[in-house]
Amino acid sequence: MSSSVGILGTGSWVPTRALPNEEIARRVPGASPEWIVRRTAIRSRRFAAPEEATSDLAVRAATRALRDAGLGVDRVDYLIVSTSTPDHPQPPTACLVQDRLGAYGAACLDVNAVCAGFVHALVLAQSLVADRPGTHALVVGADVYSRILDFDDRRTAVLFGDGAGAAVVGAVPAGRGVVEYELASRGDAGDLIRVAAGGSRLPASAGTVADGGHFFRMHGRGVSELVLQELPPFVDKLLARAGFSAADVAHVVPHQPNGLLLDELVRACGLSAAQTHRTVEEYANVGSASVPLTLDHAHRAGLLRDGDLVLLLGFGGGMSFGACLLRWGGAPGPPRERGTVPHAGSDRGRATSRPLPASTSTLSTQDGHQ
Repeated sequence: MSSSVGILGTGSWVPTRALPNEEIARRVPGASPEWIVRRTAIRSRRFAAPEEATSDLAVRAATRALRDAGLGVDRVDYLIVSTSTPDHPQPPTACLVQDRLGAYGAACLDVNAVCAGFVHALVLAQSLVADRPGTHALVVGADVYSRILDFDDRRTAVLFGDGAGAAVVGAVPAGRGVVEYELASRGDAGDLIRVAAGGSRLPASAGTVADGGHFFRMHGRGVSELVLQELPPFVDKLLARAGFSAADVAHVVPHQPNGLLLDELVRACGLSAAQTHRTVEEYANVGSASVPLTLDHAHRAGLLRDGDLVLLLGFGGGMSFGACLLRWGGAPGPPRERGTVPHAGSDRGRATSRPLPASTSTLSTQDGHQ
């Protein structure tokens, strides 16, 4: 790619309310804390407060990303929000975020490729910025899945949390930024992940509510089988076109569906030697926010070094797949303490870690201000 466009800054936000497995198990029939950990590796998740919506989380993450990039809202030319849980069917959530930020010079749009959406939005942003040098894009992935979960369905209710992550995209030094990307879809597998009601096919009615048509539904085994079938050759194709092998990748920042599938996927893609960044244990599956939130944690912990090859991997409903290979490095953001992670719902850096395989990173244990 002739243009050097990459990530200038990152940010993330999760709600203050933490639900450990003990609490979620009380709400979900047939789920015990031990069963949840054994099947998913998830230990906790965050749920939005009743007054919080997707745009609220998105604004928080976007503000942090702009601060990290040292960029004012007046410099944002494109604002893209990836979400499958928008505040409303209309207007676009991106326009609500624009209004809250005051980024009135930005063209705004939403992207819905479910959990692959952030990578799709990032690729779109890269193309827009490369086409018009000197511009900037603010890309946000945000979801509030707690509003569409059926707590009588233990297969899905224990998997999800709420959160947002963001990245500022702009010109970076030569040799840094987006190296290559790959996007794909499998519409024939669309029924594996769905929310059936609320659109033009099944508009909201007393009947659709009574039938649970507005709840999130997923065929977990079918999703796992398709992802493990599709992702390894998908990643191989991307790396081959970029002129690299799996051994060249220093960091993998994947969507965080559940800990067990994540482990299988990394092995199947031949990426076990890379450092796999994880937030699933603490925050569960936060939909389109998974990739940017995890990227932000890795960045703020000082784990991404200048020149490292970083592979972002997203996959979700559609079925949709997205991968983006980055050569890390760009314009420096404002000073910050290394090794700190912004604590959910505050400006304190506080997080926890637990032993994981050597190739895996989790959240920092060091406290500090962002």
